[in-house]
Parts: sequence; C-alpha cells; structure tokens
Amino acid sequence: MTNSVNNNNKHDPKKAGSPQSPDQSARITKRLSNKERLRSFLQIFKRDDRVLVVIVADPDAMASAKAVKRLLSRRVEGVTIAHNNEIKRVNNLAMRDFLKIPMQRLRGTKQDQYTKFVLIDSQPPHHPDLASISYNAVIDHHPVTDGWDAPFVDIRPEYGAVASMLTEYLKAAKIKPAVALATALFYGIKADTQNFTKKTSPSDILCFQYLFKQINQQLLNKIETADIRRSELKYFKIALETMKTSKKRIYVHLGRVGNPDILVVVADFFAHIHDIGMVIISGQYGEKLVVIFRCDGYKRNAGKLAAQVFGKMGSAGGHRQSARAEVPYKNLPNGAAKKFTTNTLLRLVVKHLA
Repeated sequence: MTNSVNNNNKHDPKKAGSPQSPDQSARITKRLSNKERLRSFLQIFKRDDRVLVVIVADPDAMASAKAVKRLLSRRVEGVTIAHNNEIKRVNNLAMRDFLKIPMQRLRGTKQDQYTKFVLIDSQPPHHPDLASISYNAVIDHHPVTDGWDAPFVDIRPEYGAVASMLTEYLKAAKIKPAVALATALFYGIKADTQNFTKKTSPSDILCFQYLFKQINQQLLNKIETADIRRSELKYFKIALETMKTSKKRIYVHLGRVGNPDILVVVADFFAHIHDIGMVIISGQYGEKLVVIFRCDGYKRNAGKLAAQVFGKMGSAGGHRQSARAEVPYKNLPNGAAKKFTTNTLLRLVVKHLA
C-alpha cells in the first residue's frame, strides 16, 4: 500500500511519486495490523470531502459500503453509495429496503460533485463503468488485477467476504455496529461464503461469530426467505402443469421469463421433493436459453452434466449438486430453436444420461 494521498478526485501517478502496484500494495497490506490499515484509510479523507462509494450491488458489497459510510459518517461532509448494476434479486432488494441502505445508480450520478472515490468489493478492470473512475481507495477480496493504482489499496484474496474486512475496520475504530449494520455484514459474509461452503478464512469465522450477537434474526429471516415477487407465482403454476418426470428426474421449461433468478427458485423448490434425485429447469431470458440443474450429488454430477449437454452450444458448468447453462437460441439444434418445450429439454438431457 502506498501512503501517498492525493486530495483531488483524479490522481496523477506521475505527480504522486512512485505509487505501488495493486499487487505490491496487497502484499504490504498483509503485514499491517487492522489499526494500521484503518489509520492509513482514514488519512485519505478531509472534513470537507464528499465521498462516493462505488459497488456492484450484492449482499457483500452493500453491507461493506454501509460499513464504510458508518466509518466516514463523522469525518467527512457526506457519503453516497452508487451501484453500476440493476438490482433484480428479491433478496437483495429486501436487504436494501429492510436494512435501510441508501443507494443510487452510478450512471445517473454526477461525479464532479464528489471529491473522493472508494471502490468496494471489486477492482477497476472488473467492469467498464468501474474503470472510468480514478479511486482514492480500493478494498476487495478478489484476486489482484493489473493496469490500475490507487493511493490506498487493501486486497485480501484469502478472505471469503469483504464484509469480514470491514468488520475488522469497525472493531479497530472501536465502533460497535448498530443492529441494521451488524445484520447486513453478517448476511454479507453468509452469502459470499455460501454458508462457509466456499473459500473461507479464520477471520471470516471470527467476524461471523462477533456479529451474531448483534443481529436481528427476524430481519435476517425476512431477507433470506424473500425469493419471489407476487407476479412470479404464475411460474409455479406453469411448472406444475408442464413438468415431466422420468427416472426420479423432473424436467420443466417455463418459457419466457422476466428474470432468470426465478428458474433458481423453482429448481430449489422441486429439489425438496422426496425421491427426486435431479431437477432441470429451463427458461428463455432475452435471446438465451438458461438452464438450472439441481441434483443430490451422489450418482450424478450436475456440473459435468450441464457441460456435456450444453457446453458446445454456450457456457455451462458448476458443482456436483448445482449447475447452470446459458445458450444463445441461435446455437440450439434447428428443431429445438424453433419451439423449445419441456419435452425438448428432456430429449436433450436424456441422451447424455445413458
């Protein structure tokens, strides 16, 4: 991490001396204590700063941005959170609303109204919208990318969630998070580690335990169980009317869907049925066929099956118990492309299950 600080919203690497590369900064950061990281981060800001915190909105990013807003709330003139993506998942909308995380779209934000920029849970090369801004601070847990720099960089790929990193910042600042913030950070860690089934560090576990005592369990339950919009109930009716069952496998094609997340919700619902070992749910989203696989993981590998069936037509893969495929309709076999039905889905899959 470089200690050089530029007070303008655009920093010039040539004027800043010799800033460290993100990779060098990340290695230096590992040697710092949480108090030292916090001190270096806070040194960037002045009382009259107007800070824009930029995220790609998901539970980890939203929680972490809310934590940054709390850290800076009494140190700067104002903090705004802006996201570059459209928030479609019902859980994420519920998290934003129930935990009162004020956000706005990045593309409608006038950047010249801000003096400092912070990127959370991402890095500039991850999206063109992010790359167009010069950041004063970047805090992330993804693998380090090249081609950018910032006065303050804290990247820890060994962490399962940035929410864990920001929990450590709050503890270093001796700030006990309020219930809404604690619940947001707790859910951010839970979601990004997929209940600790993905990459996790001991720090993630310690932060999770620390936050547990301060969360609102009822709010958390409302967020986690908010899967479906009322307008999407029709897809369950379609699924029940069109499903095909063969050898303990359920096949359903839902037709055109307004949001591919409903395919996941329906697949998870059918996966709870006793004596069903595999569920394959498809739907048309835009000009793509999206297919969700769920299986028990014992005799079949969902990821391998998805790749076998759809890998040559589009992107496909996943894990033993869950997988996903996305195929442009133009890449489907001629007959399938003209009229895709539940029977079409069954025929495509069955030939690979011999």
